[in-house]
Amino acid sequence: MTPPPSGPANTAGTQRSGRDTAGAGSGVLGARPAAGQTLHGQDPELVAASSICQVSPTRCQARTRLYRDGRLELEGFPVADISDHLAEGSVTIWLDLRDPDRADLAVLSEEFGLHPLAVEDALHHSQRPKLDRYPSHLFLTAYAARLDAATGELATSELAAFITSQALITVRKDDGLDIGAAVQRWDQNPDLTRFGVGYLLYGLLDYMVDSHFDAVQSLDDCVEEIEDRLFDDIPHSMEVQRRSFQLRKSLVLLRRVVLPMREVVNAVMRRDLHVVGDDLVPYYQDVYDHVLRAAEWNDSLRDLVTSILETNVTIQGNRLNIITKKVTGWAAIIAVPTLITGYFGMNVPYPGFSDKAGFTTSLSAMILAALVLYIVFKRKDWL
Repeated sequence: MTPPPSGPANTAGTQRSGRDTAGAGSGVLGARPAAGQTLHGQDPELVAASSICQVSPTRCQARTRLYRDGRLELEGFPVADISDHLAEGSVTIWLDLRDPDRADLAVLSEEFGLHPLAVEDALHHSQRPKLDRYPSHLFLTAYAARLDAATGELATSELAAFITSQALITVRKDDGLDIGAAVQRWDQNPDLTRFGVGYLLYGLLDYMVDSHFDAVQSLDDCVEEIEDRLFDDIPHSMEVQRRSFQLRKSLVLLRRVVLPMREVVNAVMRRDLHVVGDDLVPYYQDVYDHVLRAAEWNDSLRDLVTSILETNVTIQGNRLNIITKKVTGWAAIIAVPTLITGYFGMNVPYPGFSDKAGFTTSLSAMILAALVLYIVFKRKDWL
């Protein structure tokens, strides 16, 4: 890979976000994954176990892999040996750091010539998905995502990556991203490893974009479930309202993750970066297609959830109108007997006063009037 032009520039055309120092808890890009497990429920201590370094100058957990001539040659070798291997010139190295601090990245900064701004971005949470260019490397930020179908809450996991001509350095800022799943993707196509860093980056992006697609698909299933509940005989107004708002929130958060990925993947494919060779273009094009589909699907679901919220309000209004109509109809039926009893209850003489005939007449009039009103209202669908 020929070094990109000098000077930090955001290839994806985005502005550098503020230095967000968000800690644990929910961030602007979704909830943090549960402690002690990845988004797939794996133990973060054990994923890609064969590549875990037993000897490392970093205090954080590190993983290493070395490919030579398109074949996996070493795993889990000491981080200090990376310099010697890079000097050989015909190798591709993957180094993964799990939640490193500034001192851990300083160990690598001199070795790989990492730019201070890129290092700073790699340390801070909630960066926008982007691809930045520096004199000796590229810097990428992206997110994996997973939806909790039970709660409708979206969890995201942030990843930073330094891309050089011979190495891919991944920095995971939490335990959510299952790096073992990305390693499995690399191993599923060993014939493509000859393309070096470009292929490793492809496998990583493909895994993360697939997580976006899975999240959108889960959201679609949840939206369909809400649609079925809208017209249940037993009203679920508050439940539908609460669920719809949670899903809409998750869709907005997912859009912040998915939408910038179009620019990121498109930027990686630029020929002047010399990351993606002609043989890898179809694979990156497939990832780009998945990004577009996920983004479009996400936007359509946002419109659908908005429609569900509006429909729910309309249904509540219709139900209120029906209830009001029925109550009014029964009130009208009751008003006629009340009128008759009020007339016959006057303390003045009238035809049938103090006579059984008057009582019979009034009772018959009340029953007949109520029956006539009931039949009329029923035919007009007022009851």
